[in-house]
Amino acid sequence: MKTALPLRHLLITSLLTLATASAMAQWKPDRPITLIVPWAPGGSTDQVSRVTAAELEKHLGQKIVVMNQPGASGSVGTKNAMAAPADGYTWTAGGAKDLGTYKVLGMLDTSASDWNLYLNVAHIAVVGVNADAPYKNMTELLAAMKAKPGAVSVATAGVNSSGHSAIEAIARVAGVTYKHVTYDGGAPAAVAAASGETEVTTQLAAEQTDMIRAKKIRPLAVVGDKSIEIEGYGTIPPLSQFIPGFKDPINYFGIFVPKGAPAEVKQTLDRIWATEMVKSEALRKYAQSRGAMFAPMAGDEAQKAVFPAIQSYAWTQQAAGKAKVSPDTVGIPKP
Repeated sequence: MKTALPLRHLLITSLLTLATASAMAQWKPDRPITLIVPWAPGGSTDQVSRVTAAELEKHLGQKIVVMNQPGASGSVGTKNAMAAPADGYTWTAGGAKDLGTYKVLGMLDTSASDWNLYLNVAHIAVVGVNADAPYKNMTELLAAMKAKPGAVSVATAGVNSSGHSAIEAIARVAGVTYKHVTYDGGAPAAVAAASGETEVTTQLAAEQTDMIRAKKIRPLAVVGDKSIEIEGYGTIPPLSQFIPGFKDPINYFGIFVPKGAPAEVKQTLDRIWATEMVKSEALRKYAQSRGAMFAPMAGDEAQKAVFPAIQSYAWTQQAAGKAKVSPDTVGIPKP
């Protein structure tokens, strides 16, 4: 009989713990959530964030207000999300590679590990040229870049953007230089190439798709070792077809929630990602129509998936002398 009371207490404590955990997992936001997109409207982050927000609203029962706050290669909006109260009501979005290399580039004191990552798609960079440009394939473009060092203009969304990462990888492997022209987002960069303001853009397929279909941009290569299909256009060959052995780690995109947010926010979003986002037809259709890869992930799986691109870009910038902080001093060992 002496052990009955402690055992009863233990059972009651365990049940209370389970009940508390269950209650925490059912976060029901009581006011709109702000999702800061740190890039211009119409770009890849803006596009997929709005699709994802609409899907999440169905499961959270609350409005998600998307706010575009472009500037300084995405660091302005991300900084604002960091500075907001850690109550779970302010999120940000973008490419995980960008988030993971802000510290290396001296832009923000943050790392991917400071955030709960909720990935939605992987966006693929494409080398696209103005339709009136003389370059019919990558061989011709690379030859021109070698013949005219620093003269061929390339539009990107700025330092640390996916387009910048792509052209830097190409420049390093091919031994070429280029004229960098920056914009406040991938959509404006793609428009610049389509209008002839620049000759080339290396922004994401999602940002070039409409102009590729309209024959304003001629896609030359996927920045990677696999081809992609663009609905209404056809197949774009991989860069490895022109530069043997070329590879570029996949850059995953998603929604990022500060780890300082209440535990029930994480638990609820983890559950939604595991049970709902993995079967989102809206997100899958978006990926198929924009040359992207449907890739919902969260937690440790997401952190592991994004690290290769963070590591590759951080050390590319270090080798180019553009890093402000050595990657190995902030938890990014040399590959």
